[in-house]
Formats: sequence, C-alpha cells, structure tokens
Amino acid sequence: MTTSLEERIRRLEDKQALLDLAHLYGFVMDERDLSGLPSLFTEDARLGSEDGVFDARGLDTIAETYQGRYDVLGATHHFVHSALSRFDDEDPDVAYGLVSGHAEVVRHGETMVVALRYHDVYRRTADGWRIAERVMGYMYYLPVSVYASTLPQEDRSLVYGDARPADWPSVLHGKDLGWLRAHYSGAVS
Repeated sequence: MTTSLEERIRRLEDKQALLDLAHLYGFVMDERDLSGLPSLFTEDARLGSEDGVFDARGLDTIAETYQGRYDVLGATHHFVHSALSRFDDEDPDVAYGLVSGHAEVVRHGETMVVALRYHDVYRRTADGWRIAERVMGYMYYLPVSVYASTLPQEDRSLVYGDARPADWPSVLHGKDLGWLRAHYSGAVS
C-alpha cells in the first residue's frame, strides 16, 4: 500500500492526537471536570466495564455514571503507562486503541490502587478525535493495605466490597485474545 507523504504525516498527527486524548482523560477525571467530557467522548459514546457493573450510552448518561463514581471518591490520580492505536483500513476517521495504566484513589475513605486497561474505539469528529466506545477492565482494584496478599489471588477486584475475579490477564481467565492480536495482525476485532 503506497501512501503519500501528506497521508503519512496526517497519520502521525492522528496518533499524537489519540495519545493526547488518552492523557487528557486522566486529567479530566482527576479534576472531576464533567464539562470536559465533550472533549473526550462523542455525543453518542458508550462507556462500559468488563465486569458488567456499568454500561452508559450517551454523554448525559456517561456524566451521571462518572458523578456516581465521584460521589464515593476522594483524591484520584490516573497514570497512562502505554497507549496503542491502530486505524481502520476502510474508514480513516475510525481508530482502535488499548490504554494501560493505573490509578491511585481514595474510595469511601480507603486508599486503593487500580491496574486498569481501556479498550477504545475512536472517531474523528469536526472537533477532533473523541472516544466513541470505552470498555474498562481491572487486573486489580484493592486497598493498598492488602496489595501484597491479594495480588496472587484470582479475585483481585475488591472495589465493591466483595472479592470479584480480575478481568485480566485474559489468558488466565479463559478469554479470547482476539482483541490483542488485532493490534499486531492488523485485523479488526
């Protein structure tokens, strides 16, 4: 596939814009800036979780979902460790992303640490790239005080007061790796 220099530069600019979007998300979340959601999400976006606890569709519902989370949170700090993006071969205005990171949070007065991943679909809008779909999953979500003793366990998600299975590593939970292989094989998952 031959691409022009202009197309290659645009792709690099798009990749940088998607990386900026991944980082901006953390700042907007940590500052609880619900007015910043339109700079992150499309109007018709979907926000879900691998554990099925929430499935919000549309900006208003996403804002309600985040407000509900903020209501039980104190200080938070989101960190992006890695962000991968790949573009849809059929539609230059669609991309797919994997974002890996962690968060330090205070939830119900308890200091917790979270290992998280976002599986994203991005769409270019008139205002730039936005998240059209984000599904978050957790390797662990637990109090700092039990980190060392809980990490070896399968039930590492303690966010809701009971021990629940971690969402990943996928291979340890019998899940398909198609989502990951699509990023190195070029196939759409």
